[in-house]
Amino acid sequence: MGAVTEPDRSPKQDRSRATRQRLLEAAVACLADRGWTGSTVAVVAEHAGVSRGAAQHHFPTREDLFTASVEYVAEQRSAALRGLFPAEAAAPDRRAVVTALVDLYTGTLFRAALHLWVAASHEPQLGFRVVELEGRVGRETHRMAVELLGADESAPGVRETIQGFLDMARGLGLANLLTDDGARRERVVAQWTSVLDDVLGRNRRGP
Repeated sequence: MGAVTEPDRSPKQDRSRATRQRLLEAAVACLADRGWTGSTVAVVAEHAGVSRGAAQHHFPTREDLFTASVEYVAEQRSAALRGLFPAEAAAPDRRAVVTALVDLYTGTLFRAALHLWVAASHEPQLGFRVVELEGRVGRETHRMAVELLGADESAPGVRETIQGFLDMARGLGLANLLTDDGARRERVVAQWTSVLDDVLGRNRRGP
């Protein structure tokens, strides 16, 4: 009996997964464009092209939807980080690494994450997940930066310099919420590349 019903159930399960994925993607897009207060379940459902009833089938409450979105945003940011430079590609130069990491902090996913941070400060149910997942993404970002920059964190000041760079990149993401900061960002990227060259050039790991 199970073998007979399985083919009938699979397409339905696939459609359900696809609907859930569209809702999560729409929730992230709405957070980035409208912020927390403008991202209701109805708005997200409309953006995803599904009925409100279908949205509530997957996520009965707004908190359910955005708690799942916290996980989704964290996963997508980690995937974007891992995809910056494929492992088989030639080692990138530092300017390319600095630019790529800054772009990651000024893109849509980080903008959505910022709105989740703000929401989490008022929504305890979100707060726990945001703190936990941001810690995970932060550690992964730091590890990837060390690897891509060819840094030796056992050398004095190297860890602090990399963390300072990532803090700066996060600050640029905050500034980008209010205005297009592209021109100034280019100058900051150039300066931080010079700083990293000064500090890491003396302590670059070998291949």
